[in-house]
Amino acid sequence: MERVESLRGRRAELERAMASAPRVPAFGPALRGPTVGVIAEVKRRSPSRGAINVALDAASQAAAYEAGGAAAVSVLTEPHHFGGSNADLEMVRARVGIPLLKKDFHVDESQLLEARVLGASAALLIARALRPDRLAQLVKAADAFGLESLVEVRTEDELHRALDAGARVVGVNCRNLETLDVDVGVAQELMPRIPADVVAVWESGIATPDDVVQAAGCGSDAVLVGSAVSAASDPEAAVRRLSGIPRAGTVRG
Repeated sequence: MERVESLRGRRAELERAMASAPRVPAFGPALRGPTVGVIAEVKRRSPSRGAINVALDAASQAAAYEAGGAAAVSVLTEPHHFGGSNADLEMVRARVGIPLLKKDFHVDESQLLEARVLGASAALLIARALRPDRLAQLVKAADAFGLESLVEVRTEDELHRALDAGARVVGVNCRNLETLDVDVGVAQELMPRIPADVVAVWESGIATPDDVVQAAGCGSDAVLVGSAVSAASDPEAAVRRLSGIPRAGTVRG
């Protein structure tokens, strides 16, 4: 990846910047409230839906999410498929006080360093895209940088790999990354298998309060919502509709 190669050459610069970077709010604990935490996503387009809200202003959108009760904001920084940028993350960090998840294809320590410098509280790691040993290395590196990891899984094997790697926040993605189809049965099956001391996040397939209730019933601590809130004409109201739903208290693991 061209972006990764560029960052590797800036490793020393990023390490110096990280040493003086301001503290950021914790991601995992923010998702452990009495209600299902909503991670609202800043998302202009996607491979599955195409254009969602191409004119979206990242900072204003995130501020609306925060006002609507979001526990955290996910910022897509991948430019080619999702229309995001690092500048989006920086602008959002300057505007809101809640934790930020940097959502991108992270495969190298230098990207995690950059995420921390940009003001992210956590970064996405996709288990399917990384060898087990590499996943463990990146989780460990993120910890060393003061950055949390959201490790995304879709199968029981990937869940075991995430837990073996030391993941403390696990996201179950209902969307098949190959076909782009959504199957909520994936989360229904895997959520109850996530240990109780690990934060469990339901990803994809969330658009209505009933969807959040379903996620809560499976033991989800939080839901990650992208298109439904990014496309909303009133994003604050859209997030508020999904917030405030009690966690079910389901025993997991």
